[in-house]
Amino acid sequence: MTDPFGSPKQSMPAADARGSLVIGLVNNMPDAALETTQRQFTELLTAASSRYDVRLRLFSFPELIRSEAGRAYVAEHYEPIDELWRGEFDGLIVTGAEPRTAALPNEIYWPSLTRLIDFANASATPTVWSCLAAHAAVLYLDGIQRRPLPEKITGVFRCNRMGASRLVVGLPSSWCVPHSRLNTLDPAPLVAAGYEIASLSDEGGVDTFLRRKPALFVFFQGHPEYDAGALFREYRRDVGRFLTGTMERYPEMPRGYFDDATARSFTAFRARAECQPSPELLTDFPEENLRDKLTRNWADVALRLYRNWLTAIARGRRSRDLLGAGASPATRAS
Repeated sequence: MTDPFGSPKQSMPAADARGSLVIGLVNNMPDAALETTQRQFTELLTAASSRYDVRLRLFSFPELIRSEAGRAYVAEHYEPIDELWRGEFDGLIVTGAEPRTAALPNEIYWPSLTRLIDFANASATPTVWSCLAAHAAVLYLDGIQRRPLPEKITGVFRCNRMGASRLVVGLPSSWCVPHSRLNTLDPAPLVAAGYEIASLSDEGGVDTFLRRKPALFVFFQGHPEYDAGALFREYRRDVGRFLTGTMERYPEMPRGYFDDATARSFTAFRARAECQPSPELLTDFPEENLRDKLTRNWADVALRLYRNWLTAIARGRRSRDLLGAGASPATRAS
C-alpha cells in the first residue's frame, strides 16, 4: 500500500470514481456529549468533503455505562458493534470515553478498544484517534504511557507546524486549536517509537502526530472538531461538579478563549463559589449573551486537516484499486 501522507510534492489524483468514502465514527462519549460529538464530526466531515461523497456509519462500544435514554439513543441511531467487525471502511474516527479508572487497561471498554486497534491495523484502515483514544492506542501499540498533569489543560492554544506531512499541507506555520485533558503524551517517547509529530504547542504540548505502518493512524490530543461553545460547556459542567461536591478543586478557566470582560465575571463568580459552594449557586453563573461572544477561530484549520485526511484516504484507496479492485481488508494489510 502506498503512503497517502507522503511528500506534498507528489501530484494528487482525482477523486475516486467509485462513489462514497465510507467512514466509521466510533463515538464513545458520555450521554451528555454523545449527540453533540456526533453533530460536530458530521458537520466537519460534510464541510470537508466537497470533493467526495462521505457516508458516515455510527458505532459505540456496548460496554459503556449509559443512562436509559442514552442506551435508547444509541440503539435507535447507531449500528451494532458486530457490524463494525464485519464491515469494510475507508476510514475510522474513534473518540475517547469518560475515564472511570486511573489505568486505561482497567476501563470496562478496553477489550473492545484493543480489538478495534487490531482491526484497523489488520485491515490497513486509516484511523483518527481523538484525545483519550489516542492515549489508549499508543499505550496498546507501543507501551507509551501518558503523564498525569498537575491541573487540566483547557483552552485554545497556538500550535506550530512540524515537518511537511501532507496532513498539514496548506496550513500556516502556526494555528490555534482547543485542548481539554487531564493527561498528556510527551514528544520524546513518541519520536523514539517512530511517531511523527505534525504539530506542537509550547503551552499545550503535542497536538497532532502520525503513525504510518501497518495502518495510517492520525492522533489528536487537541479537538479541532469542537464547536465554538464546547469549552464553555465543559467549564460550566466542571463548575457544577465543584458546586455539588463531586470535584474537589474549582476548575481552571479555559485559556485563550474568553474575552477580558467575560473572564473577569467568571473570576468574580469563582470567589463567591469557593466561599460558599452550593448547587443552587449555579443558577447565577454569568453566561447571559456569552454564546454570542464565542468564536470558532480554529474552524478553517479543522476543515483543512480533515479535508487533507479525506483526500489522503481517497488517494490511498485509488492506489489499492489500481492494483486490484475489491481487495479484502486482509489483502489490504499485506
